[in-house]
Amino acid sequence: MSQKLENATNLYMEGIRDGNARQAVTKYTGRRYTQHSTGVRNGVEGFVEFFEPFIERCPVRDIRIVRSIVDGQYVFVQAFQDINNGDAKWVTTDLFDTDQDDKIIEHWDVISAFEANADADQIDGPTQIQDIGATDDNKEIVRDFMCNVMVLGQKDQLESYLNRDALILHSSPDVAPFESSVGTYDQVFKIVGQGNFVVAYSRLQQKDQEIARFDIFRLQNGKIVELWVNQEPVPPKQEWVNGGKF
Repeated sequence: MSQKLENATNLYMEGIRDGNARQAVTKYTGRRYTQHSTGVRNGVEGFVEFFEPFIERCPVRDIRIVRSIVDGQYVFVQAFQDINNGDAKWVTTDLFDTDQDDKIIEHWDVISAFEANADADQIDGPTQIQDIGATDDNKEIVRDFMCNVMVLGQKDQLESYLNRDALILHSSPDVAPFESSVGTYDQVFKIVGQGNFVVAYSRLQQKDQEIARFDIFRLQNGKIVELWVNQEPVPPKQEWVNGGKF
């Protein structure tokens, strides 16, 4: 495991799962910790201020990292959280920026309720990174797909990027069908990838609601064959305690 990924994982495991919020955020973050989870203030004290009461309210915290990607200075993780023996279950997708010492300096996240699905729930499916040599090609495919199809709405190009016969979609029931999101993407903020997995973090506008969304793509032979979706509504700006989701 790379040091960047180890630091991001330990912030989750030691800081939240094990209940050592101050020790972990102090140990694994750098000179700054810029926060984009809108309810958490920037810096060490913002993390502690948010998570120490959470830890007290939620004494049973089963957390596991399902998927992870390291791409240059960036680390992405998809996590599953079972809180208080099933009182709440969450899927969290997190993007971390790191400094020259591999410490975390910035964080973006999207959180949604986990809902089991007998066909393809939000976290099941392959997790192993393969085809490392195809990383750059796969990122370029996803970048073109996001620009041409999801932002510009060119549905006629879908078949150029998707393997329809193999495509598996993972999302919660409240997420609109995949093709109905075509053309609703306002900005693709960041794309990171490693091997056959590529992740896009984007802003959508659906009706009057701004949405933050992570799309996790698995590619095979130059085509998208699997997609995990995690999204959440962006709260009104007056509720933010930092600079916002992006």
